[in-house]
Amino acid sequence: MESMGKKKPRPLRSFTPEFKAEIVELCRRGDRSVGQVTKGFDLTETAVRDWIRQSEVDAGERDGLTSNEREELARLRQENRRLREDVDILRRATAFFAKETR
Repeated sequence: MESMGKKKPRPLRSFTPEFKAEIVELCRRGDRSVGQVTKGFDLTETAVRDWIRQSEVDAGERDGLTSNEREELARLRQENRRLREDVDILRRATAFFAKETR
């Protein structure tokens, strides 16, 4: 009885930018509601609404980070993390060699 109300988590899926743009265009046309589009393509409303919101930001209709800015931010964060690791390694190496020269 415990498992009756619980749904299995949906597997993580990824979609191409072209597919997302097509779904956003279908929703913007107004022929069908967001709910109808999501049911027809087996998508979640949250994901589609996020795609619509991001397309509005990219088009300058809404404030926020554009897709390009998000990509750049992710790349810079990754680079920053790598550089911090490099500095940590150099700091440890310096301490190690400083001990050996004493």
